[in-house]
Amino acid sequence: MSDGLPARLEQVAPPDGLAWRAPGRANLIGEHTDYNEGFVLPIALDMATYVAGRRVGGVLELRSLDLAGDVAVDVATGEGPAEGWGAYATGVVRALLDDGVAVEGFSGVVASDVPRGAGLSSSAALEVAIAGAVAGESLDPVRMAKICQRAENVYVGMQCGIMDQLASSAGREGAALLIDCRDNTIEPVEMPEGTVVLLVDSGVAHQHVDGAYNDRRRQCEEAASALGAPSLRDVDLERLERGKTDMSEVAYRRARHVVSENDRVLTAVEALRTADTATLSELFSESHRSYSQDFEASTPEVDELVGIAGKVGGVVASRLTGGGFGGCTVNLVEAEIADQAAAEVVSRYEKATGRAARWWVSAAAAGARPVDY
Repeated sequence: MSDGLPARLEQVAPPDGLAWRAPGRANLIGEHTDYNEGFVLPIALDMATYVAGRRVGGVLELRSLDLAGDVAVDVATGEGPAEGWGAYATGVVRALLDDGVAVEGFSGVVASDVPRGAGLSSSAALEVAIAGAVAGESLDPVRMAKICQRAENVYVGMQCGIMDQLASSAGREGAALLIDCRDNTIEPVEMPEGTVVLLVDSGVAHQHVDGAYNDRRRQCEEAASALGAPSLRDVDLERLERGKTDMSEVAYRRARHVVSENDRVLTAVEALRTADTATLSELFSESHRSYSQDFEASTPEVDELVGIAGKVGGVVASRLTGGGFGGCTVNLVEAEIADQAAAEVVSRYEKATGRAARWWVSAAAAGARPVDY
């Protein structure tokens, strides 16, 4: 991971300016538990979104090296675009203002090497990088994450939990983050020595703003309400079974995933600490089955990809990561043969499905921070 800017951004960034980087994330385990006040276990990736520019008066002006269209947002009123990638910039400014943060004008350029549509939180990385550029010096990682979550919830319309933004803002080099999404406390969990994360993109576009993600959240809320619980965090499997007739079958299955997933996260933490690869493999497999069958957030292609990875040497564990409905698998792999394992997984997947697949290897990386250039 470079501590500077990507070369293509450095070529166009203004001299003597300022820059922020915010990483994407991969969730090792704990899907759709964050907005249910549960536990998640993400890492920040060494792929990041960068914003570089200089202070100006009254406006946030951004252009992207990756996405079409320039963006201008009034930093006093939050008036700006409501569609496209500009909606994220508008949302961040408005959420900062909502939280009483003074937003400084900024004119700059955005570039990212976080793959879009792969379930690696490119949108959260964009939000956090923008927040850093216009107000980062005044924000701690948790406050920054809360503001960026509000930007996405209220102004983009995606009812995500806080995991993506918090993993990006608070990532720890060499460690996963056990996040308690009830109080946003963070406990670093060292990654096992000799293990890295392999991300394989299924080639199925990851799209959930159109309603499927938000539907899952409503179904989880239905289940919690039927059980008289503040959230599914407060429910165990025994209580869920007793109350299953008080909710729809769909809500019951969504809740069963969330409740069992919380247990898997806590077990995975202990397995990481003891480098218990057999338990990690079992937990990832159970998590994926639950995500695919009870939460219905996988696809046939992703299921095939996970099945293939489990048969390739050097792959310790594999499952779908992120919000679901396509995107990437997260795989724990032996570092010494990670590239070889990735090539084998991708080759078998392409033969089985006819789909091209991209892959990346990442260690657990640091969170958002200023960049010198």
